[in-house]
Amino acid sequence: MIEHTRLRTLPDPTHLPALKPAYVHARPALGLGPMDPPVRVLLLYGSLRTRSFSRLAVEEAARLLQFFGCETRIFDPSDLPLPDQTPSDDHPAVHELREHSLWSEAQVWCSPERHGQITGIMKAQIDHLPLAYKGLRPTQGRTLAVMQVNAGSQSFNTVNALRILGRWMRMFTIPNQSSVAKAYEEFDEAGRMKPSAYYDRIVDVMEELVRFTVLLRPHAEQLVDRYSERVERDQPVETLADKAAITAGP
Repeated sequence: MIEHTRLRTLPDPTHLPALKPAYVHARPALGLGPMDPPVRVLLLYGSLRTRSFSRLAVEEAARLLQFFGCETRIFDPSDLPLPDQTPSDDHPAVHELREHSLWSEAQVWCSPERHGQITGIMKAQIDHLPLAYKGLRPTQGRTLAVMQVNAGSQSFNTVNALRILGRWMRMFTIPNQSSVAKAYEEFDEAGRMKPSAYYDRIVDVMEELVRFTVLLRPHAEQLVDRYSERVERDQPVETLADKAAITAGP
């Protein structure tokens, strides 16, 4: 078992000052499927600044997800090496990131926009998540919510890039997304997001992530079952007729 030394502690996890309780569903996926066990969500952010707005936005998302009954983990990429920097990616931070991804059913990716794109820190985390790892799929079949923070006016370059990456990683990226303009104006000195339409959109996105994850949960394995991989594994399909013949016997 890998020691989890790179998970951030979520400050004030139950304090939601910008949330209007009268308008929120505490169980947004009610009726879509079971919430037991709790939905497992990994959250990734794309800046190492002391006051990282992508991290602060992810923390707000994690508080909401916990309020909705989910289990969350926020990965700290501060000592993650560059891809291919360490032979065979044999680095504790890489191993831990992959374990958290395998643990997850859903993920939230939030990056600042830098030079019209996602940051290198965000991309490095995704690059360390292979499509196949020790016979397992760290991202395939997971649901994904994408968010971005901007230093200036609202833009969608980063969330669009994250959507492409999510599709490439064979994830189900939900329709809604969040883009926070002038993020430096949207958080108070304690790092908490102020009430605003931007905060409300993050609530929307997290509600939707929980709903899609619960809705797809019973079908995730079937939805990513591929002919090419069955051929590669030499795993013939057992049809209903085959099962009936086996049951009937000679």
